[in-house]
Amino acid sequence: MGKHLVLVGGGHAHMVTLANLDKFMEKGHNVTVIGPSIRHYYSGMGPGMFSRIYTPDDIRFATQRVVEKQGGSFILGKVTRIDPEEKMVYLDSGKTVSYDVLSFNAGSYVPQAAVTGEDKDIYAVKPIERLLEAQVRILELVSRNKISVGIIGGGASALEISGNLWRLCKDSGKNRPHIQVFAGKKFMSRYPEKVNKLARRSLTERGIKVIENHYVKEVETGQVTLESGQAYDVDFIFLALGVRPSPIFAASDLPTGPDGGLRVNQYLQSTGYPEIFGGGDCIYFEEKPLDKVGVYAVRENPVIYHNLMAALEETALQPFDPGGDYLLIFNLGDGTGILVKQRLIFRGRLAFKIKNYIDTKFMKKFQSIENSS
Repeated sequence: MGKHLVLVGGGHAHMVTLANLDKFMEKGHNVTVIGPSIRHYYSGMGPGMFSRIYTPDDIRFATQRVVEKQGGSFILGKVTRIDPEEKMVYLDSGKTVSYDVLSFNAGSYVPQAAVTGEDKDIYAVKPIERLLEAQVRILELVSRNKISVGIIGGGASALEISGNLWRLCKDSGKNRPHIQVFAGKKFMSRYPEKVNKLARRSLTERGIKVIENHYVKEVETGQVTLESGQAYDVDFIFLALGVRPSPIFAASDLPTGPDGGLRVNQYLQSTGYPEIFGGGDCIYFEEKPLDKVGVYAVRENPVIYHNLMAALEETALQPFDPGGDYLLIFNLGDGTGILVKQRLIFRGRLAFKIKNYIDTKFMKKFQSIENSS
């Protein structure tokens, strides 16, 4: 008798599994996919979509269509918690879904603890769909006046959003905004000093101001206040802070890592419940904590697919090897990028061309499933 596989999220780490749902059906299993959107947007191309380098169709995957064409069930909704003892998933709609094997690719969110009062014209950079709303609003504002935009965050997300915001407004032919990045203690502190210098130079050459050595205390509509007490008037705010794993796991009393992510072993399997798996930003890999970068989700893909099938069929699991150093390329929004691979670090058009090639190839590979399934 077949079993029930439930996938929470249709992100990068579930792509290979989604592409092979028919293999589960052939073995008599049922598959249900639960997601907050009928499409999945590739975050690595999000800033480029915001600046109109890419269209929304370029960076999204038709999750519901792929699932249903292969005979699976898709539920549009948000999971709030699970009961691992009863093997039950709870949705915000009040609906419940039972499972035999469960896998999470629930992603991450941008914390908003500093936001007080009304949140008008304050946008988090995740979920990626919000960038489309922000794009429309920014263009509306700059069509009328010269505005000031504050970007809260000092990492790669803040770098890419600020650079692509500059491009969006430049290409619109309207008023150019005054852009300020509130970077905390140090801009791009997680990366080599050369990356910091190249990133800073790219922004300052375009009149984008980077404010360091001060943490943001409070964010409210129209104003950013630092811990020093200094306040900045802004017309629009982006929250580009470090992401946190989905809160589902803490709410479900599942074993978690220090960041709140689902604690998994070498098989990407919950350390407390062997029928639960996970990948991407929402997990804490206990053997070696992983950076929140898409490359790990891509590397986890075949292992998650193998292990979900193995859990259903009661065969041997496959361990996940995170691999060695990975390539990082930041989209600066002006047709250039910063490439980082071990000691190789450079800025230029070639870097963006490489990123564009890798990203579009990745998306086309999985988008092809939409028509072939």
